[in-house]
Amino acid sequence: MANQFKHRWRSDLMIGLGLLYLLFLVFTAFLNWLLALAGLVLLALSVTWFIFNETQFDKELTEYVAGLSYRLKKVGDEALLQMPIGIMLYNEAGRVEWCNAAFNRIAGEAETQIGHPLKEISEDFEKLIQSDNDSMIMTINNRQYRVRQKQESRLFYFTDITDVLKIKKSFYNEQPVLALIFLDNYDEVAQGLEDQVRSTLNNETTAVIKAWASRHGMYLRRTASDRFLAVLNEKLLDALEKERFSILDKVREIVVPYSHIPLTLSIGVGAGTEMLNELGSYAQSALDLGLGRGGDQAVIKRPDGAVKFFGGKSNPIEKRTRVRARVISHAISELMLESDQILIMGHKAPDLDAIGSCIGILKIAHANGRSAKIIIDRTHDVTGVDRLMSEIRKSKDLWANFISADEAGEIVTKRTLVVVVDTHRPSMVADPAILDQVHRIVVIDHHRRAEEFIKDPVLVYMEPYASSTAELVTELLEYQANERPLDVIEATAMLGGIAVDTKNFTLRTGFRTFDAASYLRAHGADTILVQKFLCDDLNQFNQRADLIRRTQVYDGNIAIVSGDEKNVYNQVLLAQTADTLLMLEGIRTSFVIGLREDGLVGISARSLGDINVQIVMESMGGGGHLNNAATQLRGVTVAQAVDKVKEAIDKYYEGGLS
Repeated sequence: MANQFKHRWRSDLMIGLGLLYLLFLVFTAFLNWLLALAGLVLLALSVTWFIFNETQFDKELTEYVAGLSYRLKKVGDEALLQMPIGIMLYNEAGRVEWCNAAFNRIAGEAETQIGHPLKEISEDFEKLIQSDNDSMIMTINNRQYRVRQKQESRLFYFTDITDVLKIKKSFYNEQPVLALIFLDNYDEVAQGLEDQVRSTLNNETTAVIKAWASRHGMYLRRTASDRFLAVLNEKLLDALEKERFSILDKVREIVVPYSHIPLTLSIGVGAGTEMLNELGSYAQSALDLGLGRGGDQAVIKRPDGAVKFFGGKSNPIEKRTRVRARVISHAISELMLESDQILIMGHKAPDLDAIGSCIGILKIAHANGRSAKIIIDRTHDVTGVDRLMSEIRKSKDLWANFISADEAGEIVTKRTLVVVVDTHRPSMVADPAILDQVHRIVVIDHHRRAEEFIKDPVLVYMEPYASSTAELVTELLEYQANERPLDVIEATAMLGGIAVDTKNFTLRTGFRTFDAASYLRAHGADTILVQKFLCDDLNQFNQRADLIRRTQVYDGNIAIVSGDEKNVYNQVLLAQTADTLLMLEGIRTSFVIGLREDGLVGISARSLGDINVQIVMESMGGGGHLNNAATQLRGVTVAQAVDKVKEAIDKYYEGGLS
C-alpha cells in the first residue's frame, strides 16, 4: 500500500509538470518555433516513457494482488480446517452440517461428524442453544471444552481448557485454611473430677483430636487446655466436608467418668482468601457463630459471606455456674448508667416471652435509677399477648413505659442504649430503623445464632441452653445490687414467658429454669393468671382439631399436616398444632404446613429429639432450636411445600443436611 501510494503521488506530480512544460512550449513558439518543436518532440518521448511505466506498474500490481488473494484464501482454508480450535456448523434439525478436522478429533472419531445429531456428541448442546449464554463448559470424551456459540450463524467454537482447569483446581486445593477447635464444655464436664481422672480425660480427648488431624494431614497445635489451632488447605477441607466432620461424633462418644453430660466440640473454619490475618478473623467469627448456636458443630465461613454448618445434633448443655449471668448483669448496669436513655424491644408480633423479657430489662433499668421505654409492636396476634396487654393497661405506671416505634424515633439519640430481647435478627426486631441510629446495642436471646445478626452490638448474651429469654433476664435481675420489687403483673408476665416457651415446663427445662420460676413465684407471679393468658378459645381449638384430622404419618413416626389450600391459618395455630401432635402416641416429630394471611406458606416443626428440626428448617431458609423450628416459603403451594419437607427429611436421614 505504501509503494502504491508513492507511485500515485509521483504520477500526479509528472502530469502536473507535463502541463506546465506544455504551457512553456506554447509561449516559446511565439519567440522561436524551431526551439518549441524540439521541446515538443522531447515531451512526446517523455509521455511515451511515462505511459509504458504506468502500464507495467498496473500489470505488476494486478499480478501481486491476485497472488496475495490466492495465498490468503489458501492460508484461510488451511487455518479453518487445520487450526487446533474446533469449529462446527449445525442445521435447524440439530445435526452437524459442517466441521473442521479439530472437531472430529474432539468427537473422538476419525471420520467426519457431518450429519450426526448433536445430542450423540453431548446432551449439553441443547441446553446451550436454548439458553441466552454465549458459552458454557462441556465435557466431551473426558476432556473439558469452552464452547462458544453464534446463534444467528448456528456456529460453535471449541477450546480445550482441560489443562487450565486442572491448574486452577490444583491452585485452589493448595489455598490455606485455618481452623479453631474448641472444647465447648470441658470445664463443665471436668468440674469435680479427681486430678487423675481429669488427666485421663484430657489425654484421651487430645489423642482422639490428634489422630483425626494426623489422618487428614493437618498441622495441629494446642493453644490452651480446651483450644486447638489447625492449619490445612482447601483439598483437606473438602475431605472433611465429605465426611461431615466426623470428629464431632467421635468426641461426643468419649466416656466421661461420673457424668451423664457428653463432651462436645466446636470448630470455626476460615477459608477463601490468601491473607492469613483474614483467615484468622473468619475462623474466629465462625467459631463464635457455632458457639452462639449451642456448640457441638463445625462452621465454615468465607469472604463472600457464605456459611456452612455441620453437626449441631445435640441439645446445648445447661451451664451449672451463674458466673456469666452475674458478669453480664454488672455490664448491663454500667452501660445503662453511661447512656442518656434506654429503649427496649423484642421481635415483631411479640409473644409472652418477648414482652416478659422487656419488662424484666425495664426493672433492671429502674434498679439502676434509670427510666426506660419499651417499643411494642401493636399487632398482637400471638396467644395470650392481647390478654397480657389488657392487664398491663390496668397498671398505669407500667403502661406508661410502653411506646410505639414512631414515638421512639422522635426521642432516640446516638447515646441511646437499645436492648434487644428474644431475637438477634435485625429484620425481626420491632423497629429495625432504630438499630441504624444508635451505637450501643445489647442483645439478649436464647435462640441458636443465625447467619443474620445485629451489626456491632456492644454486648451479647446468648445462651441456647436456656428455656426462654425470660429465664435469662430473671437471672440478670437477681444479680442487681439495688433490686426493685416486682409487681404481680410484672412477675406474672415473666413467668408467662417461661411457661409459653417450655409448654408449661414440659420441654427444654433445666434446674435453672425452675430456679428462675421459683424466684418469680416468690415475687408474686400468679400461676392462675398465666393459665388465663395461655388458654385457647373454642374457635381456635376447633381449627386445630380440623388440622389434626388432615395428618399423614411419614416414615413411621413423623406427622405431616397440610392445611386446606383454600383456608388461611395464622402461624400461632400452626405452631400449636405441631405441639399438640407430639402428645399423640407414636409421634416423635411433627410438621404443620398452611397458607398464611401474607401469602406465604408457613411451616412449624417440632421434635422430641429424634430429628434436629432446626437443621431441616434451616435447609429451607428458616431456623429455630433442635426441637422447635419454623420457616416460611414464598411462591409455592401447600402441596409443593409438603414435598419440599419430605425431601428435606430424606436428605437429613441420608446425611445431606448439617
